[in-house]
Amino acid sequence: MKYSKIFQYAYIVFAILFIYDAISRYMDNGEIYYPSILLGALAIFMFFFRKKFSKKFENRNNSK
Repeated sequence: MKYSKIFQYAYIVFAILFIYDAISRYMDNGEIYYPSILLGALAIFMFFFRKKFSKKFENRNNSK
């Protein structure tokens, strides 16, 4: 279960990297780089989804 918590926070790290990439491309070229924005949003969504799913799984194991 410890590995799943590490991967949860890895999603946040990837989100920060993708959003940084999108912002730096916008500042350099003035273009909005949608793939990085979408991947950053997906990584944030996956963080919260995994967090909720792990809580459900943990509660299910504790109730038995």
